[in-house]
Amino acid sequence: MKTSIKPIDITLNKQTGYLEIRWNDGSRCQYPLSHLREACPCVECRGGHQYMGPAYDPDNLLELKPARSYTMTALDMVGNYAIQPTWDDGHSTGIYAWEYLRHLCPAEE
Repeated sequence: MKTSIKPIDITLNKQTGYLEIRWNDGSRCQYPLSHLREACPCVECRGGHQYMGPAYDPDNLLELKPARSYTMTALDMVGNYAIQPTWDDGHSTGIYAWEYLRHLCPAEE
């Protein structure tokens, strides 16, 4: 079943180190960039195809321990279903689908 969750606004704030997404369900999520980089869903970062899919998605983005501080140097749309960031370490193969990003949303205050 395909979900209808979609962002209505995406803001990359390099000064504060956050990506903010307002969703069509009324929620607002602020993702720390370093944690988002650590949660990269690509096969290279996951450690192989056998670790792909929702069963291996982090349960709590804020519990991840980033190896270092990361910044996003570019942010591209992928069709109408995802974003693809380029990170300051040169990594750019992670495609973050809307469902994945909504799942990663840190708890709202």
